[in-house]
Amino acid sequence: MPDLSELPQLTEGALLPIDTAALVAPGDDLHPPRILLLYGSVRDVSYSRKSVEEAGRILRALGCEVRIYDPRGLPLADAEDSSHPKVAELRELVIWSEGMVWSSPERHGAMTGIMKTMIDWIPLSDGAVRPTQGKTLALMQVTGGSQSFNSLNQMRILGRWMRLVTIPNQSSIAKAWLEFDGGDRLPEGAFLRRIVDVMEELVKFTYMTRGRTAYLTDRYSERVESANALHKRLNQM
Repeated sequence: MPDLSELPQLTEGALLPIDTAALVAPGDDLHPPRILLLYGSVRDVSYSRKSVEEAGRILRALGCEVRIYDPRGLPLADAEDSSHPKVAELRELVIWSEGMVWSSPERHGAMTGIMKTMIDWIPLSDGAVRPTQGKTLALMQVTGGSQSFNSLNQMRILGRWMRLVTIPNQSSIAKAWLEFDGGDRLPEGAFLRRIVDVMEELVKFTYMTRGRTAYLTDRYSERVESANALHKRLNQM
């Protein structure tokens, strides 16, 4: 059973181990899924950060390797080149990851600027490497007021644009400042249960897709383009 020592809010026996044998591709070495978590706030008291920290605990209990990127010091897109230390760190983590979690506050009815900046720094391709294509993505948002899904909807569009496998489930925590109640932990309740649901689904999708990405993302249009390039080269010989 999963280790719940970091998750005293959860009900013992209700969080089940992931049935990897039912999901993985042939030849999978069953290494822990590598999940990168991004949050869209640099405030000292950041509820989007607290939400990914809670998600990280759940992911670790489900057997994942988790890394959380700190966006403080990340420059605006194109204000520096990709050798900037914070940009290089972000890109290395994206390449390392097999799945991601994005969590943004909602500000003026939209995701925050720092959330969009992180996404803008992630390239669709880097030489022969496509850092995001075929990897999994889970989405979360926090709000200071009533329930909303504006940030989630925007991030879902971006996830599709980045060619990520964005899972169906998602989390939105309304009045986050009341839910965390001044502390760092989310108490047992509907919002925590939803995050557990989302993380379980993310881990399942990650196991299911990670050994099959090359086949799932093999496209007719790119095969035609490659064939045309080959014909052109042969005709020049």
